[in-house]
Amino acid sequence: MQWLLKQNCSMSPRQILGAYVLLAALSLGIAMGFWLIGATLVLPFAGAELFMLAVAMVVHARHATDSEHIVLGRHGLTVVHTSGGHVERVEFQPAWVRVEPEHGDRSLIELSGQGRRIAVGRFVRPELRRQMAEEFRWALRRWHPGFPPVVA
Repeated sequence: MQWLLKQNCSMSPRQILGAYVLLAALSLGIAMGFWLIGATLVLPFAGAELFMLAVAMVVHARHATDSEHIVLGRHGLTVVHTSGGHVERVEFQPAWVRVEPEHGDRSLIELSGQGRRIAVGRFVRPELRRQMAEEFRWALRRWHPGFPPVVA
């Protein structure tokens, strides 16, 4: 069994770049028109605006592919959390995994065991995290070493 939890992103990094290029061309075109008629301060402000927009888009694009990939297979439970350029990977023996909320029913779900822990559920609505934790518990109870989990 596997769960792939991803950021809900309406635009890919490539689409964001295309939108930025289009906005930059339009903004610089208008600023150049004002510069030609003597309003010379419009161009520096347009440049500052485009710089700040670029920073915001880079921050957004960096986290557009964030995800949590959870796999329960014949060799155990593997959780891979990707955030920006950082990848965190934790492996567990399913028989020893505890599934608990971090602070309350709507908080992130903590998977722990064998001295390791990781919080998951960042990309799940808070009201659905309890259901997701129950699904993890259900799958872990049905896991058998050496065999894929039985799905009823």
